[in-house]
Amino acid sequence: MSSAPGSPPFPSSEELARYLEQRGELGKPWMLQLLRLTKLKEAKGSMEPQEYVEKLQEAHADLMRLGEFWKGREQEVFSGRYQPPQLLEPLPGSPEDR
Repeated sequence: MSSAPGSPPFPSSEELARYLEQRGELGKPWMLQLLRLTKLKEAKGSMEPQEYVEKLQEAHADLMRLGEFWKGREQEVFSGRYQPPQLLEPLPGSPEDR
């Protein structure tokens, strides 16, 4: 794992992607944002400062568009424990969907 001296270790984007893939979490938007920010952090040294700030602002805007995705899913999002919802809704467009 790569990290700055004296800071806690943080996985590289490659290590993080492999970990997320193994856990089946690459489809979760907040995990993709984490991967995106990790890749951006790695590329910072090879980017112009203004380009880096623009990319960071884009990532922030996309993260804010996720909204409060975690409401009602706190256990899954923050502790990794999935609990199916009490009410199962039909898939949009399915015969059960009204």
